[in-house]
Amino acid sequence: MYTQRYQDYRRLVEEALETAVAVRDVPYARLWEAMAYSVRAGGKRIRPVLTLEFARLCGGDIRDALPAAVAVELMHTYSLIHDDLPCMDDDELRRGKPTNHKVFGEYTAVLAGDALQAEAFRVILASDMPAAAKAECGRLLAEAAGADGMCAGQMLDMQWEGMDLTESRLRMIDSRKTGAIIAAACVMGCAAGLGSKRQKQAAEAYAKKLGLAFQIRDDMLDVLSTDAKLGKPVGSDKCEGKTTYMSLLGREKCEGLIRTLTDEAVSALEGAFSDTDFLSRFASLLAERQN
Repeated sequence: MYTQRYQDYRRLVEEALETAVAVRDVPYARLWEAMAYSVRAGGKRIRPVLTLEFARLCGGDIRDALPAAVAVELMHTYSLIHDDLPCMDDDELRRGKPTNHKVFGEYTAVLAGDALQAEAFRVILASDMPAAAKAECGRLLAEAAGADGMCAGQMLDMQWEGMDLTESRLRMIDSRKTGAIIAAACVMGCAAGLGSKRQKQAAEAYAKKLGLAFQIRDDMLDVLSTDAKLGKPVGSDKCEGKTTYMSLLGREKCEGLIRTLTDEAVSALEGAFSDTDFLSRFASLLAERQN
């Protein structure tokens, strides 16, 4: 049941993403090629899957929520392209493939990221969602990606590089850099599914716990995994002098914190949704992931 639904969601998302970044026959086709390269690189598509599932739980048609799901993934992909740039994390591999700027050059990678961000909002505004849902989804995505969201998280990550950070400062970074877009994905699903205020609050609470657990696992994998399994260089955090949950808390405490956060994420859904089996399984698998 879980696996089939996840596969169905991913198929819908992949088809819609392919349409969104289909390369145009234009003089600047290289820009579209760069956009498509990173979108087609794969990944778990956890954010759009969450959008579709929350839309379903709120009684909506998942196909009506598909533009919101696609927009979230386009925004996420833009962030990965920019995150990999030499002036940021300077990574050469992403999802087992050369990073965008290694293939297309820096200026094209910057523009591809910029264009994906703009395209995310175009997809929402061009959709058939009710006007109020479009407006809410656009606002949620802008807030999550902007100067108090993902960009703020990246700013703090760069600004505090090489410093010894407290757990509260780590959470300040990760709630914005990672958690904000995951939260937007969940609440946008509720908005697209015309969910209630209570459902949106529950979705946001679930996402915040899930996002933190996801980041802690990411920090663990950067130490414990391999380049081949992870699809990107491991040990980069240590090389860059970054404080992580692993360096601060150690493996045992990280494992315990992930379990606690996962339980709290699932508990946050109680009373707002009648069927939480998929989201419960989703959270558990994400907490146990090896890549």
